[in-house]
Amino acid sequence: MPVKLNGRTYYRTAEVCQMVGIGRSTLFRWIRQNVVEEAQYRDRKGWRLFTEDDLRSLRAENSRIQKSRVTETSQRISSKQIKEVHCGDYHD
Repeated sequence: MPVKLNGRTYYRTAEVCQMVGIGRSTLFRWIRQNVVEEAQYRDRKGWRLFTEDDLRSLRAENSRIQKSRVTETSQRISSKQIKEVHCGDYHD
């Protein structure tokens, strides 16, 4: 459940992961590798609190990766189809 402090909404790690569609390990890897910034806020238990801006950055990164996967997959399919056509056209 989102946390509201001083009129701002913050989300915990599990909420962010669910909303973005990534796993916790992916989130922490992106933070470690500086793909996205570390959450600037923490609650009194020390748990990360992510802002709407953080959420947008995470969604953008996830979208960028998904688009590149689609491109890679379609390129692999195209090259495989080309190979099949060339192999199929060969006659003795």
